[in-house]
Amino acid sequence: MSEKIHVLYIDDEDNNLKSFRATLRKDFKIFTAIDGEEGLRIAQEEEIHVVIADQRMPGMTGTEFFERMVKINPDPVRILLTGYSDIASVIDAINKGEVYRFIDKPWNIEQIKNSIKNAADIYFMRRELRDKTIKLQKLHSEMNQFVYSLSHELRGPLMSISGVSKLAKMEVSDPNTLEYFNMIDTATGKLDDFIYKMLDFYRSTKIEHKITEIHFREVVDQQMDAYREKFDLSHFHIDVQVNQEASFFSDDSKIRVILNNLFSNAVQFQKHGLGEKRISLTVDVSVGKAVVVLEDNGIGIEERFKKEVFNLFSRATQKNVGTGLGLYMVKEAVEQMGGDIYLDTELNRGTAVTVTLPSMNMG
Repeated sequence: MSEKIHVLYIDDEDNNLKSFRATLRKDFKIFTAIDGEEGLRIAQEEEIHVVIADQRMPGMTGTEFFERMVKINPDPVRILLTGYSDIASVIDAINKGEVYRFIDKPWNIEQIKNSIKNAADIYFMRRELRDKTIKLQKLHSEMNQFVYSLSHELRGPLMSISGVSKLAKMEVSDPNTLEYFNMIDTATGKLDDFIYKMLDFYRSTKIEHKITEIHFREVVDQQMDAYREKFDLSHFHIDVQVNQEASFFSDDSKIRVILNNLFSNAVQFQKHGLGEKRISLTVDVSVGKAVVVLEDNGIGIEERFKKEVFNLFSRATQKNVGTGLGLYMVKEAVEQMGGDIYLDTELNRGTAVTVTLPSMNMG
């Protein structure tokens, strides 16, 4: 350890203080105090890593000193010296003063050295953990800003490109030129969809729960309106049923992530050609839980891929659609809310995904 350990020693016997300083000053930076009040002043003014206090002192016992010190400077690791067998005082010191350990008097020099070094290790590990926590909080805040920028600074220009492309197509008639603009529309659409998926990914995995009362009929109706704008559903038979018999509390944004990705998969992984395309969404809410079931008669998933589809960037088909994020995000959101997800699928027959979510505590 490159940093010298700062030790504060409190004892009402001056000879003990002098002996402690003389014996340990080469190994540690020593501060001494003749009573608890002086010790509290030093603990406030100096950077102290380890504090050692004698239990039996007039005016303020070691236990009382630590109890007061915790309120003004809780960081230093505390060691209590006991010169007599008083288990009640030791227990009191551990409970009230949050003492790391106690040592019998008269102390042994090697014992006290090892105790100080071990206590200092704890101090520096706590400090390092505190510093890393602060850095993580800063990183979290910066990520929130990044996501905000991703939504507004990137999607805005994309929508402008798309809008200009649509206007240009209205003014040109050359088939080759129209094809170029269609290529632009396809590329911007894919990029916008990927950005939207990344925002969903962040919402479902990184942001803490924001619990509100969920009215599933409203949520599903809003999402279905959005799906009809986003997808061409003219060739789909869509059946939606919402049965909510009880109040339900959960994270609205994560529920929408679940619905969005399940529905998107059901649309994108449909069979080509003739035949009716069907999607069924059922939500049943009873006391304490909600069960969401989304079924389709699409291409299904091969048995060998069933365990992998919930992994990040995993795809169960060679079709050039999707990002490999959808089912991963669904599973992450479901697990974060304490729910379960079950996949039932058969190749060329379709897929049914059942999500069970518990009602969450508003507190």
